[in-house]
Amino acid sequence: MELVLAIAIGVLSGAGIWLILRPRTFQVIIGLSLFSYAVNLFIFAMGRPKVNRAPILNDAIADLAYYSDPLPQALVLTSIVIGFATTALFLVILLVMRGLTGSDHVDGREPD
Repeated sequence: MELVLAIAIGVLSGAGIWLILRPRTFQVIIGLSLFSYAVNLFIFAMGRPKVNRAPILNDAIADLAYYSDPLPQALVLTSIVIGFATTALFLVILLVMRGLTGSDHVDGREPD
């Protein structure tokens, strides 16, 4: 399972960085989204999620090995919400820039 997760994080990171380096603004936005998904998966995996473990401490069970750490899940959830808002802002800026310049090139000029 760790190998599949590592490959998924690597593919998302690689595709995101490749798209960020493209000259079109829409490709840059999609690249930023893919890269943020890779970072979210990495944070989630580093939290070592456990199945059938409670995230809330209970006095009946004193051993911390029976609990799951809720902090990585909370961080990833917050990151997803902020990522959606940032992507929406970038899309609005993309549409305004395309309307003003008539191009979606990052410099605003089409190469000859």
